[in-house]
Amino acid sequence: MPKAYEEIADDIRRSIRERLRKPGDRLPSEAALAEHYGRSVPTVQNALRLLSEEGLIDKQHGRGNFVRRPRTLAVRDNGRHQWEKNRARAPEAIRAETGATEHDTGLRLDDLVFYAKYREFEAPDELADAFGVPVGTTLLKRTYRTRYAAETAPFNLVTSYLVRDMIAANPDLLDETKEPWPGGTQHQLYTVGIEVDRVEERFTARPPTPEEAKALDLPAGTSVIVLRKTSYDIEGRVVDVSVVTLPGDRTELLFTTSLERW
Repeated sequence: MPKAYEEIADDIRRSIRERLRKPGDRLPSEAALAEHYGRSVPTVQNALRLLSEEGLIDKQHGRGNFVRRPRTLAVRDNGRHQWEKNRARAPEAIRAETGATEHDTGLRLDDLVFYAKYREFEAPDELADAFGVPVGTTLLKRTYRTRYAAETAPFNLVTSYLVRDMIAANPDLLDETKEPWPGGTQHQLYTVGIEVDRVEERFTARPPTPEEAKALDLPAGTSVIVLRKTSYDIEGRVVDVSVVTLPGDRTELLFTTSLERW
């Protein structure tokens, strides 16, 4: 038999899903809800806590509880890498029209706020092994954050690693002020004669760290999807290693596999 707070949560949840309460609407006060349902304020608070953990409502300090606005969905499909490669040799005007985030979300370039930070550091064991270079080799660590201007949290947390000497022939590739780069990483590599041959992606899911939960504005109980992406060139070298942390509440992974006919 459902507990009293679960019954209250069910009723409020139904009102949200049936659009009787719309995104941004403020719920009645806890005292008003307690009176409406004939229950105690602590029982109502338990119901609201449950809805908050489900990501249906937000509690704003000093203002009350509000129906959570659904965030822009990002659909990441396995055709995005070929799409990026097809554009790598295109004129800058074409490359500048749109990027990977726009591809995944359907947003326009001027809808987005972009952040990039570069830092050089020495390769630790794991990354040295991934790139097949000696420990201590200079790598370029690139941190990216892209968000919808109407929202506060980025779509994901991206950290990309490149071997510095592999790209140093083009000094612009070492300069964060050149971001956002029209055509993305594949075009950047193309400028130093590197053609990406294949991309390997490994996905795992786990609870977020406190820092990730805050940065991605995750509802309580929401997992993150961690993507480790390794790009190989036509000579079989690893040319890029990226770690992408994706919020589980707004990311859809879409894989389409074409099968050979008998």
